Amino acid sequence: MYGLSPDVKTLGDSASLGLKPAMQLRAKLHLVKTVPANSPVGYGATAYTTAETKLGVVAIGYADGIPRIAQGAGVFIDGKRAPIIGRVSMDQFVVDLGAESTATTGDWVIIFGDGATGEYTADDWGAASGSINYEIVTRIGPRVPRIYSPHVY
Repeated sequence: MYGLSPDVKTLGDSASLGLKPAMQLRAKLHLVKTVPANSPVGYGATAYTTAETKLGVVAIGYADGIPRIAQGAGVFIDGKRAPIIGRVSMDQFVVDLGAESTATTGDWVIIFGDGATGEYTADDWGAASGSINYEIVTRIGPRVPRIYSPHVY
């Protein structure tokens, strides 16, 4: 139904089963800001930047179904991955866009998709949060608008 492997570890990933993930989750960058090296990030300053970089605040959080524990995941923007830095908060999380990023406030980012262009997948998010892809796609809360788009295969 989701186009996801029900068990990546024993059955293989979606692609090896001939499945195409049917869901993409996007959100907007609420803020983009250049910060110096050693800048604290997130509640409790759980992370610090290692060099001058651009950070992006993504306007979605654990109240919307983003796993608070997710480390090692992030978003896809401008043709590349931008990893989470710091804690996932109730309504937002921060990503390291990189010093050369051209992202601006209001840009859309892909949180997860089918992975065809390099974006994070529900499998990636599941692994990053110590869970499974099904938990990732089914936990998206009611505050997140749904857009149903028919595809021709």
